[in-house]
Amino acid sequence: MFAILRKEINSFFASPIGYLVIALFLLLNGLILWLFKGEFNILDNGFADLSSFFLLAPWVLIFLIPAVTMRSFSDEKKQGTLELLLTKPISLIHIVFGKYLGAFLLIGMALVPTLLYVYTVSQLGNPIGNLDMGSTLGSYFGLLFLVAAYTAIGVFTSTLSDNQIVAFIAAVFICIVFYIGFEGIADMLSSSFIEQLGMNAHYKSMSRGILDTRDILYFLSITLFFIFLTSKRITTKGIHKKEATFIIGLLIGLFAINAISSNYYGRFDLTSDKRYTISEAALSIIDNVNSPILVDVFLEGDGFPSEFRRLQLETKQILEEFSAHNKNIVFHFINPIANETSRDANIQKLNERGLTPMQLSVEENGKSSQAVIIPWALASFNNVTVKIPLIKNKIGATQQELVNHSVQHLEYAFADGFSKLVNPRNKKIAFLIGNGELKGRYIEDFLKTVSEYYNLAPFTLDSVASNPERTLDQLKDFDLIVSAKPTEAFTENEKFVLDQFTMSGGKSLWLIDAVAMEKDSLYNTGKSVAIGRDLNLTDFFFKYGVRINPVLVNDLYSAPITLAIGEGSEARFQQFPWFYSPLVNPESHHPVVNNLNLVKFDFANQIDTLKNDIQKTVLLKSSVLSKIDGTPREISLEMTGEEPDPQLYNNPHQNLAVLLEGEFTSVYNNRIKPFSLSKERNKSKPTKMIVIADGDVIKNELGKNGPIELGFDRSSGQLYGNKEFLLNAVNYLLDDNGLINIRSKEIEVSFLDYKKVASEKTKWQLINILLPLVILGVFGFIFNFYRKKKYAN
Repeated sequence: MFAILRKEINSFFASPIGYLVIALFLLLNGLILWLFKGEFNILDNGFADLSSFFLLAPWVLIFLIPAVTMRSFSDEKKQGTLELLLTKPISLIHIVFGKYLGAFLLIGMALVPTLLYVYTVSQLGNPIGNLDMGSTLGSYFGLLFLVAAYTAIGVFTSTLSDNQIVAFIAAVFICIVFYIGFEGIADMLSSSFIEQLGMNAHYKSMSRGILDTRDILYFLSITLFFIFLTSKRITTKGIHKKEATFIIGLLIGLFAINAISSNYYGRFDLTSDKRYTISEAALSIIDNVNSPILVDVFLEGDGFPSEFRRLQLETKQILEEFSAHNKNIVFHFINPIANETSRDANIQKLNERGLTPMQLSVEENGKSSQAVIIPWALASFNNVTVKIPLIKNKIGATQQELVNHSVQHLEYAFADGFSKLVNPRNKKIAFLIGNGELKGRYIEDFLKTVSEYYNLAPFTLDSVASNPERTLDQLKDFDLIVSAKPTEAFTENEKFVLDQFTMSGGKSLWLIDAVAMEKDSLYNTGKSVAIGRDLNLTDFFFKYGVRINPVLVNDLYSAPITLAIGEGSEARFQQFPWFYSPLVNPESHHPVVNNLNLVKFDFANQIDTLKNDIQKTVLLKSSVLSKIDGTPREISLEMTGEEPDPQLYNNPHQNLAVLLEGEFTSVYNNRIKPFSLSKERNKSKPTKMIVIADGDVIKNELGKNGPIELGFDRSSGQLYGNKEFLLNAVNYLLDDNGLINIRSKEIEVSFLDYKKVASEKTKWQLINILLPLVILGVFGFIFNFYRKKKYAN
């Protein structure tokens, strides 16, 4: 067998045709990937990966491999040496394997120079070396399995005729049918089973760096089946009825093994960030879905910047992973603005549904242009539809950073959307009223948002005075309480009820203003006095492990304030620095704040964390350029004209939001109780609480037509991350299946260094187009020199 293998390699490289075939393969790859404009051009795409190569390679190999294998047996037949070969003391299967492995090694040798592409992308990455080697290695594995199947088909077709051209054409045809042909039939019949018969369905995930035993078994089955057919074709006796029955049985057996493997398989995500491994929490949402979830993705069209083409690709891939787990996830990519005649009408309809288009700047060949994209998806299930945002906004982010944040957010965005469709709202939230909390119109946008997930109800503690135990029992019907900026002190009876709610395992979200100060007062009079606000909650939070101090956080990294200057016709609005509105850039990787936009505070207070057994996580804190202002203090709009002294900002990172988790000790443990309870607890069940030292974080502005979206600042036009932060907080407190934890998953999209690509483009094009050919030429010279020297002696 090894003698045949060596003969195949020697005869291939002994003729100029062998070098020509490999040279064409390398030249074609080099030109398409590095020189020609198009979607496969690695330098133009701007991403530090080789996905373009692994998408292109199957199509180039469809012609390369038949060119290598077409003479395997057809040449033996033509020269009459096949019969001589069959008389040798070697089995048929060994003859076939000798030919097969010879061709396979030749293709492997042709792929070796493409490792230059790996080096190039690694050197051009930003930073250098940010290429995901795990994903690249896995993709090469997938390519080798595809090569194995193509080669088996090519060797088989060389037995069909003694004419090499016929063998070549037959191999190309069968490879195309197996690679892409079954998908066309599957689309016509809407059959996912038929699609799985094709190579593309199995190569697709392997080309991303995912090794799945189902895909490996499929390629091995194709390879072994055609090798077996080849061994039967080269006999002079032909295929008898008994052997035909055996072949049919083998085919059925391979089908059965592959069918069984679909239920028992191993899957290995070789990517460094495990981006294609969907979390169990996300998959559990769709486990029991028995009717279709239809997903329409509007991120489709031409002229996208390369970053958004990547977002489009990542969206498709994440949906493919969901669909692979449950075939009832059916998705389509739609371009609603492709038709110029209906473009404006469609954009208006999308706007009415809250699917706001996004305008992008496209830089290409030194020219700037504008492109409109619809970064949204609609998911429908049982006549219910939810919208899914595909863009994760972040103030000040570049297009690269925007796509990076968005790709990281995709799994959670779809899992969250599917959860809304599939899971009933079975948890209840009580919004406390009666202690001067914000009125409904000021928290209406947040109420509307959170109502998509949970059942909401207002709850007053007024009845505590007359029947505290009944009030506590009613409060225990809720899973979470929210106190949004109370302004009136809580009585001891009310605190005891709230404490016992926590002891019973109830969760709570507190948005507390420990200082009485409002922007409206400033706008009306120009100045106001900030004084401490006594809510009678100091001992309450102190026992749990935090203290909200009646001070104001003054932060140089803050949102501006918009004021009218001038009079009459000269009046105009102008923005001024306002250091009492800290803008917090979350730095923690906790799922509540990970990958979050800036959160805007107004007259925020500072939180101290105290030592006890409760686990404390600081979710939000001020910047390094902040200080504390004590109260009482006069606040005036005239402060906007004062230059801050940087030396005074020496108390950085003031805590503004803290998460408490664990088994809480009752505030009234070893204290006289305000009233007696039949089932009093001094130690809580494991529970959670979030304390935010600003009530205005949840407050939406009011416009002429009603409440404005929470976090949107009309004066600056910026949308801050307040709503997402609070929604994440609620989801974390109530999320028992861990869905919110998906947000802590870190996914990094690797980009090329644009400046380096621009300055060194020609150098790397020459390296990747010409150097592989030079390597091939040097190898050919050495091979033939050694061969001549050996046989000359």
